[in-house]
Amino acid sequence: MTSRLTDSRLANIGARTIQTAYVTLHDQFQAITERASVRFDAQDWAGMQADAAERLYLYRRIVDLVEAAIRDLLGDRAENKLIWASMKAVYSGLIADRDDWELAETFFNSATRRIFTTVGVDHQIEFVATDFETPPTRPRSPVYRSYGHSSSTAGLVAIVLRDNSFTTPYANLQRDAELVAQRIDAQLEKLGALQSVDRLELIRSPFFRGMGAYLVGRLFSGSHRIPLALALIHTPNGLIVDSVLLDENSVSILFSFAHSYFHIAVDRPYDLVYFLKSIMPRKRTGELYISLGYNKHGKTELYRDLLDHLAYTTEKFEVARGQRGMVMMVFTMPGYDMVFKLIKDFFNYPKDSTRKQVKGKYDLVYRLDRAGRLVDAQVFEYLEFSRDLFSEELLAELAGSCTQTVTIGEEKVVISHAYVQRRVIPLDIYVRDAHESAACAAVCDYGQAIKDMASNNIFPGDMLLKNFGVTRHGRVVFYDYDELCLLEECNFRRLPPTARYEDDLAAEPWFHVNPHDIFPEEFPHFLGLSGNLRDEFERRHAMLYTAEYWREQQEAVRAGVRSHIFPYLPEQQLRGSTIEMNP
Repeated sequence: MTSRLTDSRLANIGARTIQTAYVTLHDQFQAITERASVRFDAQDWAGMQADAAERLYLYRRIVDLVEAAIRDLLGDRAENKLIWASMKAVYSGLIADRDDWELAETFFNSATRRIFTTVGVDHQIEFVATDFETPPTRPRSPVYRSYGHSSSTAGLVAIVLRDNSFTTPYANLQRDAELVAQRIDAQLEKLGALQSVDRLELIRSPFFRGMGAYLVGRLFSGSHRIPLALALIHTPNGLIVDSVLLDENSVSILFSFAHSYFHIAVDRPYDLVYFLKSIMPRKRTGELYISLGYNKHGKTELYRDLLDHLAYTTEKFEVARGQRGMVMMVFTMPGYDMVFKLIKDFFNYPKDSTRKQVKGKYDLVYRLDRAGRLVDAQVFEYLEFSRDLFSEELLAELAGSCTQTVTIGEEKVVISHAYVQRRVIPLDIYVRDAHESAACAAVCDYGQAIKDMASNNIFPGDMLLKNFGVTRHGRVVFYDYDELCLLEECNFRRLPPTARYEDDLAAEPWFHVNPHDIFPEEFPHFLGLSGNLRDEFERRHAMLYTAEYWREQQEAVRAGVRSHIFPYLPEQQLRGSTIEMNP
């Protein structure tokens, strides 16, 4: 049947097929996202977790279906670029009245790249830049609610909390309003602003993630625009505002690349992203889309951002700072705070992983609640760069260790598979170069990072400092995933006592070791901490050296106990860090 259809007719049908698939994706994504409010209200944490997993793989499932449909429709004309160029033009018209046109364009690109193994980008059949100079539709209403001047800051906050209530009542709404108001007034004084709030603008829907809900907005006082985020959690007595965040850095940590994606109901993601951009101007647009669960479009924006940077830079890609990895080759550009990670052809002893297993680890991290400690990684395929953008040292390393992934031509370098992550300072370099107080703080947070991961069923595997990094906010995160595994898969053991003096001196263990056996008593020997850093770490985290601690964490995980990882410091909590949450 399709063999008798003209190219033009096929282009029209194909465009509508992709549009229908995108509508299906949008509707299902929204349905899952909108369940978050009910899950939070009912404290259905298992359901929240299941929804997060379902939403993560929704995009891939829908693209699989549309690829099959398009191949069936086009048959032996599936790779006819003239048809696809017409299809793109028709599709652009079909989505011109959508509030989420930018996401729809990215979806078309996903379908295109399933059919064509495109090296670099193809302007003819892909939306490299959006087709629309300005948003093609106008918002029916602002993405935020606006609250005018009130007689008191506490009165204003109370109105906001009442407008964002749940079936579960607040434990003491007025008290929370007063506590929040005290922090706001103190921040106004610190900034030298007027001692009153002229206007408050709040995103209409709360942001849900894990066991928390967040009301996000901005305050205006005179010439000052102040970020605002109220963190809501459940306690045995009802809902409370646990923290109020009032500066760019704190809100940026809330939206960090080490946290899982938010669930928030929104009709126009574009407006939401640019509202968030107004309070976090240093955040990339792509990172904000990713934080909201639109990770495929976030990748599109990251790629556009990279192209913009490369168009004006005179810098070259170079080998990233830090110890060379045995599994991954990592490079970056000095003025661009992203790193590109490529799987090496061969892994040095004692690594015995395969390429497939390494990719599996990154896929596992994608599925996990990252606990604010695992760096998000976006997968890019068939990237094409000018050879002139690479240093000679880097080209030599790529030619020597990444031939399965990299093709180096006379003018172009093509990378078939890369993980792209935010650049951080390797922890071993950070503690070496930082002042002692900053180094001690980082080492303490390193221990807390390990604990946070453990409470979320994550064991880093290789806990050497070089596999952790420090963000610009001073938070410690983990980024080397080739040894990472689920905590419940590990077998934590105490070291058997030695029978002879010679056993203590032996290079090899005097007892049988199974593949998943881990001996926490050995941790102090290879973590590489010394002096005050070791003392401070052990003062705060000595329990990490005991098999009992790890077994307790495993028991909690297996019992379904879920831990809330607070995306802010204890001193930012309104009542301190002793508040009891509902498990």
